[in-house]
Amino acid sequence: MRRIGIDVGGTNTDAVLLDGDKVVFAVKRPTTKDVTSGILDALKALRADPAARGPVDAVVIGTTHFINAVVQRRNLMKVAAIRIGMPASASLPPFCDWPQDLAEGVRGEIFMLEGGHDYDGRPIVPFDTAGMRAAARRIGDIGLRSVAVSSIFSPLDPSCEIAARDILQEICPDVAVTLSHDLGRIGLLERENAALLNAVLHDLAVETVAAFRKATAQSGIDAPLFLTQNDGTVMQAETAIAFPVMSFASGATNSMRGAAHLSGLEDALVVDVGGTTSDIGQLRHGFPREANAVVEIGGVRTLFRMPDLLSIGLGGGSHIDPASTRVGPLSVGYRLTQDALVFGGAQLTATDIAVAAGLLDVGDRSRVASISKDMIAAALADATRQLEENIDRMKTEAGDAPLIAVGGGAFLVPEKLAGVSQIIRVPFGDCANAVGAAIARVSGEADQVFRDLARDEAIAAALEIAERKAINAGADPGSLKTIEIEDMPIAYLPGNSLRVRVRVAGALNRIEASREVA
Repeated sequence: MRRIGIDVGGTNTDAVLLDGDKVVFAVKRPTTKDVTSGILDALKALRADPAARGPVDAVVIGTTHFINAVVQRRNLMKVAAIRIGMPASASLPPFCDWPQDLAEGVRGEIFMLEGGHDYDGRPIVPFDTAGMRAAARRIGDIGLRSVAVSSIFSPLDPSCEIAARDILQEICPDVAVTLSHDLGRIGLLERENAALLNAVLHDLAVETVAAFRKATAQSGIDAPLFLTQNDGTVMQAETAIAFPVMSFASGATNSMRGAAHLSGLEDALVVDVGGTTSDIGQLRHGFPREANAVVEIGGVRTLFRMPDLLSIGLGGGSHIDPASTRVGPLSVGYRLTQDALVFGGAQLTATDIAVAAGLLDVGDRSRVASISKDMIAAALADATRQLEENIDRMKTEAGDAPLIAVGGGAFLVPEKLAGVSQIIRVPFGDCANAVGAAIARVSGEADQVFRDLARDEAIAAALEIAERKAINAGADPGSLKTIEIEDMPIAYLPGNSLRVRVRVAGALNRIEASREVA
């Protein structure tokens, strides 16, 4: 299949064309303030090359639109929060652990209703359908257009959340509904927070996907649109509208997947040095290791499918403090080509240091000729120190491990690092994020409790569910590969209970891509 992969970073927008597994052409363009213009520029430059012309089977985009909106507190909706679990969950209401400025900006109305399930799957009390109908009428009356529904232990039994959605669709059918069990795992507050974050992004998701579709159409590309997810797989554009939070960490994940593809390694450390940040992670079977702990997004604690990544403020656009020679964490971001010394600006950046040291040949070298050798050495040493300390934090084994260095700022990674057995640099490594988007596969996940089944039978049942989800999402059945299997006995549940989590991934089915276009 011929795919175009696009990754929108804080500094650059990268686009690549892959024909099968081969990178045909790659371009890098500055990210623009409205983002969409940068995508258009990158696509125009890509399609200008004769090798990149012709039919395209799919366009896959990784974007920072949604996580940036939360971090920067912009383009967010007011939402209704419906929690089903009274009288057991009254002490900590929705939004209770959110940063005050964010909560005040998005909190519409809160409804606390009776219902939910206990840890063993038994109902706490019957679901208050009358209260739910009253809440739905109130939501319609005050004009809220997005709702997040969470119920106690809904990953074990989602029936209360589903019943709430049915009532909302009956009384106010135009309201967008997010159910917490579709996103999160056991842990009410963190799962509810993920659902609320998803709900506040609904309008932005609609606008963003529409803009992406417009950009591809204006570039003369007639192909289905997919967005990349946090786990290195893709989702159809319509799914991205329903679940924008699933792309929060897609940029760094794309880089890791691209690094695995370009290097041929499936198990290694990866550092993606961009213009603003460096993202450090670990590949397991070609996919990023998944975080099992709570992840904070914009100050909000969440628990859903996210890669285990460490981001530090080190990149090609990082400010250099002349007094301390400290690199970062501030960055000129997408204004690198205006603000850096070598481009005629007034800000000393890591790119200027690299040009002065002879590691990079961009801009006007004469503008950094006055930088002393001591400052160059001290700044590069600080970058090395930051990388070594944080790579060590991400390692799970005591021995040295191979490291794949990618990203436009990979010139900051020296040839030797403590704790690293080998530094691997790959062709097209500066566009590894876009390559990762282009090769992204379609995934399916099952995470549920099985009772009265032997371990092998429970895993087989979970595997069947995960494979069915992947196929329904557009995966080629013949290409499915098991990525991860976890099982954990649950002693406090009756009937030999076992919680099983299985994740599979497969190549995009060409037939499904054609249906998406139709």
